[in-house]
Amino acid sequence: MNRPSSHRARKRFGQNFLIDTAVIDRIVAVVNPAKDEHLVEIGPGKGALTEALLSSGCHLDVIELDRDLVPGLLAAFSVNARFTLHQGDALTFDYARALPDAAESHGRLRIVGNLPYNISTPLIFRLLEQSDAIVDMHFMLQKEVVERLAASPGGGTWGRLGIMAQFLCKVEQLFDVPPSAFRPIPRVNSAIVRLTPWGESPWPKCEQAQLHRVVKNAFAQRRKTLRNNLKGLIDTGALEELGIDPGARAETLNLTQFIDIAKAIHV
Repeated sequence: MNRPSSHRARKRFGQNFLIDTAVIDRIVAVVNPAKDEHLVEIGPGKGALTEALLSSGCHLDVIELDRDLVPGLLAAFSVNARFTLHQGDALTFDYARALPDAAESHGRLRIVGNLPYNISTPLIFRLLEQSDAIVDMHFMLQKEVVERLAASPGGGTWGRLGIMAQFLCKVEQLFDVPPSAFRPIPRVNSAIVRLTPWGESPWPKCEQAQLHRVVKNAFAQRRKTLRNNLKGLIDTGALEELGIDPGARAETLNLTQFIDIAKAIHV
């Protein structure tokens, strides 16, 4: 198969092209796409992972922002009837356009991507808003972002990203990817994460918007206590009734405790 041309990575797009075939094979193994499943790949770049995914027989939509990469991708893959290319920004893309009709996919998408580090967090939040239409997401991200997604209470990585992701999804940190797997070589380490939206929420009585409001305020100033950061949302007496120390910092609370606070607030 013809590969897309020797396009140079563009810094403004945060491009680092994956070239390590062993890493590509490992990603495909953990994604494990089945024939007739419908996948969306964000940022296919030169198509190294695209080719491996298509070999499974899946339907694959790809979203590529860089217009200069589009001709090469079309030359390499448009002969495959299961391949569809969308030139545009993954942050504003209407994912309903890629929703499958195939019964095998049950009208839901699987998302894969080597995400540019500069858009990874806002893009993940955007996709989590559409989690009802998504089976799972496998992303290559800066290792620091993956650690925040998969974090546990009590450390500096525990915060808004991990709490909201774990409220909506099962989060699994799968494996690390060294800088040498890319060209150009990035200055950061990468990792693969799997996000699987809950089929049925473990916390059905908690409103997402209310939880987000609580978490955003609680972590507004990490060194301050809950008493200070949540002033105006909930008083110290109500926190104590929930068994939560008003003098504690947000990073010491677990997800269930944040949910308890959100459910206790009536606004």
